[in-house]
Amino acid sequence: MATEAAAETVAVSGSAASSEIVHKGLKRDAIGYISNVVIGVASTAPAYSLAATLGFIVADPGVGVHAPAVLLVSFIPMLLVASAYKYLNRADPDAGTTFAWTTRAFGPSFGWLNGWAIFLADVLVMASLSAIAAIYTFKLFGFTELGESKAAEVIAAILWIVLMTWICYRGIELSARVQRYLLTFEVIALVIFAIVALVKVYTGHPSGAIQPEASWFNPFDMNFKDLLVALLLGIFLYWGWDSGVSVNEESEDPNEGPGRAAVVSTVLLVVIYLVVSSGAQAFHGVGFISNEQNSEDVINALGKPVFGGGVVGWVLVHALILCVLTSASASTQTTILPTARTTLSMAHWKSIPGVFGTVHKRYLTPTASTLGFGAISIAITVPLLLLSTSVLEDSLIALGIPVCLYYGTTGFACAAYYRHELTKSVRNFLLLGVGPVVGGLIFYGIGVYAIYFYGKAENAENQSLAGITLPLWFGVGGMILGAILMLISRPYFREFFSRKRETCPKGMLGQPVERAPLHL
Repeated sequence: MATEAAAETVAVSGSAASSEIVHKGLKRDAIGYISNVVIGVASTAPAYSLAATLGFIVADPGVGVHAPAVLLVSFIPMLLVASAYKYLNRADPDAGTTFAWTTRAFGPSFGWLNGWAIFLADVLVMASLSAIAAIYTFKLFGFTELGESKAAEVIAAILWIVLMTWICYRGIELSARVQRYLLTFEVIALVIFAIVALVKVYTGHPSGAIQPEASWFNPFDMNFKDLLVALLLGIFLYWGWDSGVSVNEESEDPNEGPGRAAVVSTVLLVVIYLVVSSGAQAFHGVGFISNEQNSEDVINALGKPVFGGGVVGWVLVHALILCVLTSASASTQTTILPTARTTLSMAHWKSIPGVFGTVHKRYLTPTASTLGFGAISIAITVPLLLLSTSVLEDSLIALGIPVCLYYGTTGFACAAYYRHELTKSVRNFLLLGVGPVVGGLIFYGIGVYAIYFYGKAENAENQSLAGITLPLWFGVGGMILGAILMLISRPYFREFFSRKRETCPKGMLGQPVERAPLHL
């Protein structure tokens, strides 16, 4: 009991972190390294992200065939910050990830705001993910009229959120198994699509086809301003890989496995994106996928042209529809997972009401945090879907602002937390300092430019409200709301807000990992 009390002190009272794992009641050793990678990749929803975003990247002035270059450059800050996740997770494998780490490095106010940023981004994306899952369910079964009904779309979206919330509630093993099946099918379908498209480009020469060239992958062939605007969309394509780290306390080798999985996830994503984007734009040219009728759903628009008619073509086209459906549904689930664990951690650190720290006695999953996020997601999804498609698009644009904030701050937190270790070796200086800081600067730069760019009415889908565009209302306004809630919380959570900033204890990087005793 004394050792257990000491472990609790590490997480709550402001003591220095250690490689010791502070148990919050989640199921230990429930998932392995492969599941960490799967959750990280599935959280980005590769098929859905490409279907919904590639056309808009290509359509950006100055991009055109250089979409693969945009995806390649977008990968760089992701990889640099993934390195920060790896080393911060080694020191403190806390399910709250960025919240816990920025609290240690920069103090409780920064930590609380970054925890809120994770919550805000995740709740904003839920409407789009559940809507795509609903629409593609109707497409899969040929229910055309239902697919055009707003009421049916809203009801189906709610049912998808309920289903995925239930899976997350029932246990991490069930969630991981579901993710493996969904992601396996998704990746196989995307690879088949890209291979068939490229083979036909070189052998069948479809109308408008263009053969891939090395210049497609060269960002220096683009104007810097055009590249910067396109990066705002590129960030959305990669966002989510950190979900595999948020289940660190339920993972085997929690100090090392989830962090390595974060790096591997980003590498796998860039390979998938480069191959599929090249095949997609090569088949009919950039004009086809940037066309207004096709840009919102590139994968579906290319399905029949790529696979053709007949029984085999019909099967593969429907497999592609199912691919996007599984992508959106998988990402819905893996959006609930990290958010619930972030609020669980925040409650454990006594920064929000303790009810969010409750864990199911049988399933060993967050109860109030999981069910609460599901309920809030439904409450936000319904009005967003009922308002208009353009409002939904503005909410997706807006989530890039909190994403850039918490990814960027995590990069800075790594260098700040390990600052006394940076000069001990070139490796430390580069991997713990320079890399994460450069990644953080890129994210902050993109976030600031997003505020500037989408603050102009001509760059937003809807009319301004009180002279402010909807992306700023959702993104900047959402973060201001978080700051207000943080200030209101300070008198009620004095223990948390009285914490002091920390640095990595001397010699921690070389310490063996110790496990805290199970908290029953």
